[in-house]
Amino acid sequence: MQRLDGEGPISEFSVSSSRLNGASADEILAGATSDVYFARGLDILRRLGREQTEVVAEVFCRQGGILCGMDEVIELLRQAGAKVQVESLAEGDPFVAKEPLLRISGPYAEFAIYETAILGMLASASAWATTARAFRQAVPNGVPVIGFGARHLHPAVVGVFDRATRVGGLDGVSSILGARLSGIEPSGTMPHAALLIVGDTLRVAEVLTGNAPKGSRTVLVDTFHDEIEETLRIVRELGDQLDGVRLDTPAERGGVQPDLVRELKARLTQEGLASISVMVSGGLSPERAVELAAAGADAFGVGHAISKAPPLDMTLDLKVVDGKPVAKRGRIPGLTATTRLQPRLLGVADLGQS
Repeated sequence: MQRLDGEGPISEFSVSSSRLNGASADEILAGATSDVYFARGLDILRRLGREQTEVVAEVFCRQGGILCGMDEVIELLRQAGAKVQVESLAEGDPFVAKEPLLRISGPYAEFAIYETAILGMLASASAWATTARAFRQAVPNGVPVIGFGARHLHPAVVGVFDRATRVGGLDGVSSILGARLSGIEPSGTMPHAALLIVGDTLRVAEVLTGNAPKGSRTVLVDTFHDEIEETLRIVRELGDQLDGVRLDTPAERGGVQPDLVRELKARLTQEGLASISVMVSGGLSPERAVELAAAGADAFGVGHAISKAPPLDMTLDLKVVDGKPVAKRGRIPGLTATTRLQPRLLGVADLGQS
């Protein structure tokens, strides 16, 4: 697909009406997800013979966080064949406001059409990784936190989201693609739909324990009856064949409360089944996770609380043009002092490592 960096190719670009709306890799590489003014700016520079002007660009964020998406940015530039030099922080690095995260040196036309994509990759993934880190730090080490956010996002970005939560520190993710991108097995329990169709949680639990591998035998207990009564009914039949139960009490019933977790853990201990874990999900925040962990929750499923994180405000500025320091008004001309940026090799694809 021809790169869309001028008026002619843009006017000729068309899409099929019978397609899913997420951009393909080819469309991203062609610049189809770019803001049109970058293509127009390149067209102006080309007409003036200035598109190959040597520049140095820096990317910074207006707030601190956890860096994610940088490996994908490097892969984008690599696949585009951009003849530039790149330095950056590493995937998963913490950063502070206005610190340089990425520095690109070379002819402007080599990367200009990708500014929108570069900023978007970093803005979304870093926001998700930063929020995931807050959850990971809210609960004790050894208490799993699993990402359940795929249902809150367009499917075209589920892999990006799940990988970002892993960079942020989550122990697992629910989507198959997201898990594969991180080199792990997907994590999850069961949908309420299966329970509603069967009509009996115990019957579903019997099938689950008879077929699912050990470690994957966790059943929802909030569908039909009181969560504690349902749990005791099931564990008295199945014992330690079951790995755990999941509390996903809806907001209409007050959500999962610390006292519910505390009582359930005590009753499981009284039954001689303290090894059965109690997983909680639904309407969580880092603050609530702290309370629920203190009450005895053994695992967390976190979705919307991470997926709703607003993108971080990333900015790309030209700092040097033809060897001379430059900046728009309000910014300081020239390279920002830093010792943290490391060279990145565009000949090596490191996308997907975490």
